[in-house]
Amino acid sequence: MAQALVYGFHAVLSRLRRDPASVLTLYAEAGRDDRRMRELLAAAETARVRVLRVERARLDGLTGGAVHQGVVAQVLPPSAKASLEEVLEGLTEPPLLLVLDGVQDPHNLGACFRVADAFGVHAIVAPKDRAVGLTPTVLKVASGAAETVPFVTVTNLARTLEALKARQVWIWGADPGGARLPSELPLEAGAAWVLGAEGRGLRRLTREGCDGLVRIPTRGQVESLNVAVAAGICLYETHMRRASGSGRS
Repeated sequence: MAQALVYGFHAVLSRLRRDPASVLTLYAEAGRDDRRMRELLAAAETARVRVLRVERARLDGLTGGAVHQGVVAQVLPPSAKASLEEVLEGLTEPPLLLVLDGVQDPHNLGACFRVADAFGVHAIVAPKDRAVGLTPTVLKVASGAAETVPFVTVTNLARTLEALKARQVWIWGADPGGARLPSELPLEAGAAWVLGAEGRGLRRLTREGCDGLVRIPTRGQVESLNVAVAAGICLYETHMRRASGSGRS
C-alpha cells in the first residue's frame, strides 16, 4: 500500500479533520505538551489514529530534516481522479481548471493548491515529466487543499489543451506580453488558466495551444509575479465574474 508523509500542525490537523481514515500513524514529539499539541492529539484520539511519541531526532529522520514542528503523520496519498475526462464528466457547471506548465518548486505548487481550493478550481493539471508532484513539502504547504482539489498529470500537455478546446473550454495563458486583460475575457464559460514554470514561463507549444495570452497589469519594477500569486489573481477574477453573472466577450 502506497504511503506518504504529511507534517506541520496545520497540514496534519487538516488531514485529521477532512480525511481521518487516510491517517495511518501520527508521530508526535515526546515531551511537548503545549496547546497546539493537545489539540492535535485530541483530534487524533477522536479519529482513532495511533499516536507514537518519539524523540525529535526520529522526526528529523522521517522528514529528511524538513521543518515539521514536532508532528509527522504517515498517510495514504491523496486520492486522485483517474483522468481529466473523469473530472469533467462529473461537473454540473462550466469547468474551471488550473494548468501548470512545468512548475518545479514544491512551495509554489502547494500554494497553487490553496488558491485553487479557495476559488473553486475543479482540478489542477500538470505534465508528468519535468514538474513537481505531490511531495511531502507540497502537501504541507497546501495545508489540506491537496485533498480537496484533484491533481491530474498528463503525458502530453499540448494534446490535453486541444482536447479541452474540443469540450468548449477556453484556454487562457498568463504571460507578461499578453494582449488581453483578465477583465476582458468570457470567463463565465469553461476556462483553463495556464501558467508557466518559475523563470522561463510558458513553453512554446503550450503558448501556441492557448486561445489567447493574458497579462496581469502591475506597477512595480519586478519582471514577473510568483506563479501562485498570478494564479490567485486570475482565479479570483474568474470567481468574481461567475459570482456576479456579468461578463464581456
